[in-house]
Amino acid sequence: MPHYRIIVDISDRALYLLDGNRVVRQFPIAVGKMLTQTPTGEFKIINKQENPGGPFGVLWMGLSKPHYGIHGTNDPASIGRAVSHGCIRMYNDDVLDLSSLVPIGTRVTIRN
Repeated sequence: MPHYRIIVDISDRALYLLDGNRVVRQFPIAVGKMLTQTPTGEFKIINKQENPGGPFGVLWMGLSKPHYGIHGTNDPASIGRAVSHGCIRMYNDDVLDLSSLVPIGTRVTIRN
């Protein structure tokens, strides 16, 4: 059984899904802009919501830091850029793929 964890690398603008210490998937992301930077540290996925509405695309995965999450986007051109209010944006297909693999409680490390 896989033991998944997530590493978000802000400078690479990439989200890595690891099984143990081995990277099994890599996804391009958008991160927080200068005035609303993505927080760094250790978090967990605490909830999931399909079709949250607004700019969050097809899925929201809330983090243990209130008001921050990993989510889809209704602006796919933003992926790869520093444009969000601190959340991690993914392509809608990618966030659905990731969500199908990781359970609530998955560890998320966000680093510069």
